Amino acid sequence: MDKKLLDVAIIGGGPSGLSAALVLGRARKHVAVIDEGRPRNAVTHETHGFLTRDGISPGEFRRIAKEEIGAYPSVSFVPDMAVSIAGIDGRFQIETEQGQTFASKKVLFTVGMKDRPLDIPGLAEVYGKSAFVCPYCDGWELRDQPLVIITKGAELMHFAPLISGWTNRFTVCTNGPDELTDAEREELQRNQVPLFDSPIRHIDSSDGIVRQVVLKDGTIVPCRGIFFKPELVTGSDLPRAIGCQITETGAVVVDEFGKTNVPGVYSAGDATSRLHQAIAAASLGSFAAAVINNELNTEAWGRNG
Repeated sequence: MDKKLLDVAIIGGGPSGLSAALVLGRARKHVAVIDEGRPRNAVTHETHGFLTRDGISPGEFRRIAKEEIGAYPSVSFVPDMAVSIAGIDGRFQIETEQGQTFASKKVLFTVGMKDRPLDIPGLAEVYGKSAFVCPYCDGWELRDQPLVIITKGAELMHFAPLISGWTNRFTVCTNGPDELTDAEREELQRNQVPLFDSPIRHIDSSDGIVRQVVLKDGTIVPCRGIFFKPELVTGSDLPRAIGCQITETGAVVVDEFGKTNVPGVYSAGDATSRLHQAIAAASLGSFAAAVINNELNTEAWGRNG
């Protein structure tokens, strides 16, 4: 791409970034979507809960989205990874791993979150096949099945009632101290939820389908699926590098319009929300794009006045 000043550089090409690109392309803005092509959900076979696309594979979802966005010639796709960013509102400079440089008036981070691998032998073999992180995305497929829930503390006390809507046949393995109060343990007992705090030795599976979770104290928990709470990190360090405020959990802090604390820099999608669903990310990207477009138009209008 030439060195012409972009209206918006979108860093990240998942549902949020693609949705933003569609809105901005239709608004006749010059946009580059910079994405390395390694999404968090690449290990999964199907994306669920996205109206008209329920059950589609992540790869096919992106293919269709890019095909539709291709109708708007002011949008370009850059298969590369952004590695540095500098500048101020109206003139940001982004450099990529392959040595490309882009100048842009505005920046939209749609970098998502990435899972930090849990040190549980056998989890990688079932992740995306019979072990998942979001029941809204994959709970239907595991309905009424015997499951193992791997989490602890406050997250567990949120997760257990949630999972009960899909199955009441689940066991909690906290993989170490449960970090619960006596009252919380009693609550699980009242709801007949078995609780084990022994560390997990390994997960047995066949062709990606979990068969049982084996604990270090010898306990064996048969199951047909797993939900676990991953450790998440922001999908890119660039929001922090440009000065965006980041929460303790790694999320980019934004206001109700997707604006960060850095003028001209926006963020949307999983990196800004606890609603880690494709359709929610797309919605946030669409809204942020509309806000950015309005800001660009207002600035241009002011210069002409």
